[in-house]
Amino acid sequence: MSLRKEFTKGFIAENPIFRLLLGMCPTLAVTTAAINGVAMGLAATVVLVGSNCTISLLQRFIPTRVRIPAFIVIIASFVTIIDMLMAGFFYELHRVLGLFIPLIVVNCIILGRAEAYASRNPLLHSLVDGLGMGLGFTLSLIVLGSIREILGRGAIFGFPLFGEGYPPFLVMLLPPGAFIVLGLLLGLMNRLGKR
Repeated sequence: MSLRKEFTKGFIAENPIFRLLLGMCPTLAVTTAAINGVAMGLAATVVLVGSNCTISLLQRFIPTRVRIPAFIVIIASFVTIIDMLMAGFFYELHRVLGLFIPLIVVNCIILGRAEAYASRNPLLHSLVDGLGMGLGFTLSLIVLGSIREILGRGAIFGFPLFGEGYPPFLVMLLPPGAFIVLGLLLGLMNRLGKR
């Protein structure tokens, strides 16, 4: 497969959220605002790219019997770095995302790409795969967070869209709103996929 296809498959064909239905916990929990989606998505992308590259480089040296624990240690190392950097430089976002940053360690998107792709492919392909899947995940979180923020607050990235008279649709900021928007977006993706 060409590098271009490796990169773009994460956006639509193998989108982690809308096609593979992976990473639902952070998807539903943190997307109350578009900025949360950006932060969570970029954090996961950095971890995905870093772990994919590291695992691809070390694939010959990791014994088969301990590959999953080794992958988790590698992933946890990158998550720890991201967690500390966010706590130091983006404290407010770190506080909002809370527990979901450390939970990137067990995100099935990251471990799945490590097992299914990075452990079997060369460095450049693993890097491109991690970047494409991570940005596809980020884009999905931004779309979901934007819709919920627009409907729930009448704003996007914190900027008001409709003025002070907008009656917020508060259910969109609650867990049922996440399920409703995700369900509608999944239906839309399935409909577009049939065409």
